Amino acid sequence: MTYALIAPPVAEPVTLAEVKAHLRLDGDDEDVLLVALVKVAREHLERCTGLSMLSQTWRLYRDDWPASGVIQIARWPVQSVETVVVYDEGGAAVDVSLDGHVLDGAGRPARLVLKQLVKTARAVNGIEIDFVAGFGDAAVDVPDTLRRAMLLHVAHMFSYRGVVPPDSQPASVSAGYELLVAPYLLRRL
Repeated sequence: MTYALIAPPVAEPVTLAEVKAHLRLDGDDEDVLLVALVKVAREHLERCTGLSMLSQTWRLYRDDWPASGVIQIARWPVQSVETVVVYDEGGAAVDVSLDGHVLDGAGRPARLVLKQLVKTARAVNGIEIDFVAGFGDAAVDVPDTLRRAMLLHVAHMFSYRGVVPPDSQPASVSAGYELLVAPYLLRRL
């Protein structure tokens, strides 16, 4: 299974104004850096937790259907499944009907059951499932705990701004950050 981001979120879970208030900054000298750090903080949080903070479109590539018929989707929470495509012997894309499908987008991992599983002729990445994941379209849809963790992370990275360039962030995270995101980490046994 491989995941590819098709359409990133159109906004960030925390605004520049919220970051500046958290850091107690009045001027706009650091605005470009702060916007970059907010993006880094979101991407880091999403990578570590498997979450999608705001609505974004992903593509799941699979080689074959699972034997159980239940397709697990690790990105969370899944709002909707947009399309399912398989490839025939000629390499042409064939849409799989979503009629009667069942999506448990709130489960973790999310689960998708399709009424009809069309065999793919491709040995690798022959199944493509496009889905929308995220808590919603607006920052207020994101749990406050995660937004608070992002603010802590941005503040931490901002304190290292002269030592670690933005493209090399995150250098580290604060102890409070780990406590805030811990309930959202996917634990494996």
